[in-house]
Amino acid sequence: MKKGFLLLSIIFLFLVGQPLSKTSAATMDGNDIVSEAKQHIGVDYVFGGTTPSGFDCSGFVRYVYKQAGISLPRSSSDQYDVGKSVSKSNLEPGDLVFFSGTYKSGISHAGIYVGSNKFISASSSQGVKIDTLSGGYWGSKFTGAKRVLK
Repeated sequence: MKKGFLLLSIIFLFLVGQPLSKTSAATMDGNDIVSEAKQHIGVDYVFGGTTPSGFDCSGFVRYVYKQAGISLPRSSSDQYDVGKSVSKSNLEPGDLVFFSGTYKSGISHAGIYVGSNKFISASSSQGVKIDTLSGGYWGSKFTGAKRVLK
């Protein structure tokens, strides 16, 4: 009897110690991705940064998606090679957006579409922030978008 109680006690303690997740990776959608991304607004830009202590653009995108249990390549140009291409007019929250010619030729910046013609990314000038997809600095540099969810 004591062994059974001890075993049940150990199982209970193990289960109690497990984190409770409101949303599992299998059920996360684009709005969950955007919500996670917005939690990092204001984090400083760090070239090569991959954590909330400092992000570069692809490190930020990769980190946010990792929280949803989705593994992405490290660089923005390699991230551009995954997922399904999406036209600008069909973007949904959580889609990846890519830009060329920011600090080098080719794909050189990545972000996450948040809706309403806006995206969030780690910019070298102001850290993690939301910007307009069309017009301004980013409009002429927009290259394409990919969907990795669903």
